[in-house]
Amino acid sequence: MGRVALVTGGTRGIGLGIVERLKADGFRVAAGYAGNEEAAKACADRLGVMIVKGNVGDFEDCQRAVAEVEAKLGPVDVLVNNAGITRDAMLHKMTPQQWNEVIFVNLASIFNMSRQVIEGMRERGYGRIINISSINGQKGQMGQTNYSAAKAGVIGFTKALAQETAAKGITVNCVAPGYIDTEMVTAVPQNVLDRIVAGIPVGRLGKAEEIAACVAFLAREDASFITGATLTVNGGQHMAG
Repeated sequence: MGRVALVTGGTRGIGLGIVERLKADGFRVAAGYAGNEEAAKACADRLGVMIVKGNVGDFEDCQRAVAEVEAKLGPVDVLVNNAGITRDAMLHKMTPQQWNEVIFVNLASIFNMSRQVIEGMRERGYGRIINISSINGQKGQMGQTNYSAAKAGVIGFTKALAQETAAKGITVNCVAPGYIDTEMVTAVPQNVLDRIVAGIPVGRLGKAEEIAACVAFLAREDASFITGATLTVNGGQHMAG
């Protein structure tokens, strides 16, 4: 049987693309979601994967969700920390709630989820943790101090944990997407979207399946010599060194 993969935020957008690709690659996949029951049901019905509801910003709820996945599918071999939200505002207008919600869902969740699987991975001598950051965690973005801070923190977390686990057969890597053709991006006003696309050298938005292909590569057993890396996937919009 295939290895077990758990993808947070896995029933829509980039996460759904990742779930679909990992399922196609032979993984037994669980897709996490926060509350959109319709999207979760559609994901389960179309792809035949397990869905698990939970709040990634809450440690105990993550513990419960991972236990459900492992009871049904087995120990988690691949964790993809993809769940994320935006609560955009200029800092001088940002509320503590807007700040805290983004930090908890986008950054604290990386600890909450990774902590649930790391001991088992260490005991088994194998694991893949793949964290989804963002172009805006690399270059910053006006109106997104909360989001940019969280996504930059994801990169730092990745580098630190990679050093802790390298000798245990566990790789920890990061994918930093640019602007991808998802509901979140296409919901912005058209004039803003036009300016975004104009700043992308390849001349278009990225596709969820292109991010999924990067995740699938890092999830492979033969990607074992890559750890602590950030794979930048943004059409040339920001060329991080």
